[in-house]
Amino acid sequence: MRDLFLGSGVAHSILLLALVIGTGLYLGRFKVKGISLGSTWILFIGILVSHFGFRADPEILHFVKEFGLILFVFSIGLQVGPGFFHSFKSGGVKMNLLAVMNILLAVLVTWGISAATGEDLKTMVGVMSGAVTNTPGLGAAQQTYIDVATAGGIAAPVASQTASGLASGYAVAYPIGVIGVILILIVGKALFRIDPKQELSALETAEDNSGQARRMHVSVQNPAIFGKKLYSVLHEFGGNFVVSRIMKGEEILFPTGETLLEEGDKLLVVTSQDEVDKIRILFGEEVAMHQSDWIEKDHNLVTKRLTVTKSSLTGKKLKDLHFRGAYGVSVTRVIRAGVQLVASPNLYLQMGDTLMCVGPEKNIERLAEKVGNANDALNKPNLVPIFLGIVVGIIFGSLPIRFPGIPQAIKLGLAGRPLIIAILLGHFGPKYKITTYTTASANLMIREIGISLFLAAVGLGAGESFVSAIVNGGYWWILYGALITLVPLCITFVVARLLCHLNFYQICGLIAGSCTNPPVLAFAQGMYGSDYTSVNYATVYPLSMFMRVLVAQVLVLIALA
Repeated sequence: MRDLFLGSGVAHSILLLALVIGTGLYLGRFKVKGISLGSTWILFIGILVSHFGFRADPEILHFVKEFGLILFVFSIGLQVGPGFFHSFKSGGVKMNLLAVMNILLAVLVTWGISAATGEDLKTMVGVMSGAVTNTPGLGAAQQTYIDVATAGGIAAPVASQTASGLASGYAVAYPIGVIGVILILIVGKALFRIDPKQELSALETAEDNSGQARRMHVSVQNPAIFGKKLYSVLHEFGGNFVVSRIMKGEEILFPTGETLLEEGDKLLVVTSQDEVDKIRILFGEEVAMHQSDWIEKDHNLVTKRLTVTKSSLTGKKLKDLHFRGAYGVSVTRVIRAGVQLVASPNLYLQMGDTLMCVGPEKNIERLAEKVGNANDALNKPNLVPIFLGIVVGIIFGSLPIRFPGIPQAIKLGLAGRPLIIAILLGHFGPKYKITTYTTASANLMIREIGISLFLAAVGLGAGESFVSAIVNGGYWWILYGALITLVPLCITFVVARLLCHLNFYQICGLIAGSCTNPPVLAFAQGMYGSDYTSVNYATVYPLSMFMRVLVAQVLVLIALA
């Protein structure tokens, strides 16, 4: 039993990790004036436990930290993948420019502190990596120093020992990087008098009015289409819309390709905001109608939701399934990962999609057998794409990227590129018949396990030298780290809110992603309760990770010049 609690074996390490995670999650339940640090408590409990002499095996900690981070970012990538490119188109360029600004501001503050105080720039790179919670940046900086130093004639052991000193600044500044960013969100929310509920409502409204599905009612007034079949009109003019129902006089019809369009016909069209003007030009002006106007007269047709639970339909285009011709049912919208998509003919289906169907009730029941509509089938976890995706992500992340004038190749590490692979799988998987669906609860479980393991490993690894580094002059690193964390983020928050008019949830994702800060993402999601933060986090994370790694190596090269 003594070895179990005071030893250094596998059982001892697992015991410490479980103790730190359990205690941290328990403390995360408590709130002070409505504010809780959530799972971030795990980091601080790990530092405390390690400070008082409880040490886990370093190799086990390294594995747990990397594996936990991979699970965390990969689950985020799968979750946000279906809506990632939609989010990027509707503001991703602006978000990434703000993220780059935040990163460059941190570099300027780091260089300015070194120039003003005389603090060694190599040490400041370690402090900066901790202040922005970027472990890959620290590792890249250490490796760059070792490569350049040994090439310059310094003995490898001496170079390695000097490079390891960067980790002390990282360990001291890391908690400041977590707490400081959380404070920025809390204080910024208070100063700008932000109401999270109103922000969420505004964001959902904006989403509904952009590229997502919406209804519109139009009257056929274009002489060019009088007497033409609906199929001919759709084939000739194209467009991302679906004609759900047609009202001829007092009669409501379910449209088919052979339905003739006549002057005065009223159409219920499902489209996106981007297509509204095109619909008006093609058919005619919108008319003042409500959904209830169709329901009152629509005695033969019903609207139901069906869930795709047969994996064989993954990767099938809607037009190839002939729902109208074979079943007499119109699919007007597809709901995927909370995003309503227009059911365009070329849309690829994937397992877990919810289809909004209109048609005779008996026909919809027949279609339900075709698509599955058995929610129990979704409860079984689909682990194959997760682990195979991680394999591809790790291999992809280990490939070096070389730039002219930089001797050390750049790598995004074990977190950056697995996230990219997960996003691509989530978005393009259905097109290539890859089922990536996981239930929300399963995804959340993987995510929480990943971030908990990561935080516990970081805390246990940093606690041993945390206090000693502060006592031996490292207390200045706390101030330096705070400046590197707070100054760029204050500027970024103000610019994002006042000049770019970003929503609070977008700012949360921007700040957490540009700092490559999973604990802050976990805090924002737990505190303010929205997955919009994850989408914006994933939007800026890949470029931010690349930039953080790059600037850390460049600063080391400047220090050695």
